[in-house]
Amino acid sequence: KLGASCSSYLPCWQAPIAMESWDVLVLGEGPAALRAAIAASDAGARPLLVSGSSVGVASGFPPISGFSASLNETSPSAHIEDTISAGGDHTDKEAVARICGSAVEALSELERWGLVLRRSKDGLPHMADISGHSFPRVAGCGDSTIREVTRTLEEQTMKRGINRKSDLLPVALVMDNNQARGIVALDIESGELIPIQAKTIIVASQGYQGIWNTPSLGPGNGLAISNAAGIRLKGMANVPMHALTIAGMGMVLPMDILGSGGRIRKESGEDASPVEVIGGEPCVLDMRSMEKSAEGWFENTQSKVLDRAGLDIRNDVLPLSPMIVSTTGGIPVDDHCRAIFDSGKMWYTGLYAAGRSAYTGMHGIAPLPGNLIMEEVVTGMVAGKHAAEWSNNSQFGGHESIQQAVSSSQKKIDQMFSSEGSPVGHVAKALSSAMRIIDGSGDQASMAMAQASINEISSLGLRVTDPSRRMNTELVTALHVEGLLSLAKLISSNEEEE
Repeated sequence: KLGASCSSYLPCWQAPIAMESWDVLVLGEGPAALRAAIAASDAGARPLLVSGSSVGVASGFPPISGFSASLNETSPSAHIEDTISAGGDHTDKEAVARICGSAVEALSELERWGLVLRRSKDGLPHMADISGHSFPRVAGCGDSTIREVTRTLEEQTMKRGINRKSDLLPVALVMDNNQARGIVALDIESGELIPIQAKTIIVASQGYQGIWNTPSLGPGNGLAISNAAGIRLKGMANVPMHALTIAGMGMVLPMDILGSGGRIRKESGEDASPVEVIGGEPCVLDMRSMEKSAEGWFENTQSKVLDRAGLDIRNDVLPLSPMIVSTTGGIPVDDHCRAIFDSGKMWYTGLYAAGRSAYTGMHGIAPLPGNLIMEEVVTGMVAGKHAAEWSNNSQFGGHESIQQAVSSSQKKIDQMFSSEGSPVGHVAKALSSAMRIIDGSGDQASMAMAQASINEISSLGLRVTDPSRRMNTELVTALHVEGLLSLAKLISSNEEEE
């Protein structure tokens, strides 16, 4: 389905190329992107979802936690206070109040759409009592919350007939005088570059945690192309750690376990908190006394731990090692999720961000359990609605800029197929090792060491060894690694908006 200007043509590569045009272009595949597309559609716009991954891939995102909402409280005030307490002095209190205040509505909507939450004996949603919360307020589906939320939202996009293009990797965000005009994307199947024009663009892709692990665990694609387009990012150096990851395995377990009888213990047997795990205290996760009513909600955890670690959670304790599994830095946004600069006085016209691509400021130094997926859904809803409304009175434009972006993107990809440069896998491993020096403390010596290593890695270049242009997964990884390298430079140099 093409937009109103689908007959536009660009003389790229010395041949005319048809260009699709859409009211709202949503980049991403997770809850934020899906919710943004739904909101845009409901507001009367024609959205297009674009993702370099296949449909349903977001269902496999790490099960960090459930969905926090003050369902059984008279107001969200305690939720707001707990979020600020967890985030510290750098927390944006207005953003916290705004987003936490929308949590109950967002969760109730998901339930109406078919999300099956774990429930208590009284029939109400089970609210887990997790460290950091002064009141039990984390709802969910056991270890399947992210999967079930994603499934529910995908069903809603299908019911609305929302158009979606998978295996189409955005490689350039096209800006024209601080106004979003469209993107250039790589059709992974054919190897061709596809220009797409849009009145508004919502960046709602994955975080950039792949810098510290492997690119597939968080390529940060939306932020990488935004950074390359001159968008000033914020909060990038903050790297919140997740306490419930099994040592040596990189296996992520949801914080909801701690609200269902699971306990963190020190080597002495004393109870410990996630803060102590993150602080370096040797600890284990003890799930042997998990509530009987909860066992069925964590069957995936039990089978995954048994298959990958050879441990039975009913009899064994699990050694913990904190790991970066999510990020909170991104494109600074206002209360409409519009991308802003100059301390919020100006906005990049037509550009929005949501979820892990947005920097709302609500998390400060550490997110409260359950707030990440809640923020994804809320910001997606807000961004989609406003983008649709803005597109009603906007015009398409930027043909020449898009044409130039196609040409420069083609040159960049062609360069990766040259004989010069380091193999993609080597660069990814070297980058991961260099970034592990940075621990979020802001230590200048560590930053300087990481920066020197990253500059050296970057100077070597990237080389794709598979000569095929069709279905070249090595090329996709190379583009992700190149993007992560640019974000790593930004983080290590501290060159972000203050």
